[in-house]
Amino acid sequence: MVIDERSATAAPVAAPVAGLRERKKRRTRNALLRAALMLFLAQGYERTTVDEITDAVRVSQRTFFRYFANKEEVVFALQELVESRFVAELHARPASEGPFEAMRGAALAAWDTVEVTLSEVVPVDLYMRSYRLIESTPALLAVHLRRCTDLEDRIARLIGAREGLDVDADPRPRVAVAAFCGVMRVTGRLWGQGEDTSVESIRRLTETYLDVIGPALTSTWRERA
Repeated sequence: MVIDERSATAAPVAAPVAGLRERKKRRTRNALLRAALMLFLAQGYERTTVDEITDAVRVSQRTFFRYFANKEEVVFALQELVESRFVAELHARPASEGPFEAMRGAALAAWDTVEVTLSEVVPVDLYMRSYRLIESTPALLAVHLRRCTDLEDRIARLIGAREGLDVDADPRPRVAVAAFCGVMRVTGRLWGQGEDTSVESIRRLTETYLDVIGPALTSTWRERA
């Protein structure tokens, strides 16, 4: 094999330049995300304009739309990161665990690592406040529920694959995931109505509610004489 000496000397130079460019892109995207969320929280999602977001970061509208299709996509960018963490954790759960045990473990692990997941993007407190913003903004809540439906289908297929089932023929994965996601939505709403905005509080609430899902669905609630 003949190696072109010019290629051999030029190749190492290109990688750092590309890496620097990618880091700059990430910094710009993260700055836009942080500025947008802070404006949404300060003055409301619907009242905030793209111009205000770009002015805060001192970039053009063209730059904003290079990273985000619209304001809605900005709001849910962090949700996607956390959801991806949950899915990754679910993939990693031991095969010996049943569906509910695996989803419970993945959900709690995702909350345990949420700060690490978001550390390069935004402070975790900003994410938690944006979570409440979604719950309290009708337009965003509607989008959130639609996205939840898509996520449920993704999780159901993952659970089906874990159990060796065809989700289109066997209803159990979809039923189990619907119950699990219903509990997650309830805990999110209840947490949003409370005063404690910490990660620990929503993790604790999530764990409490997930731990009673089995008995709530399979046992008799009334005491019998």
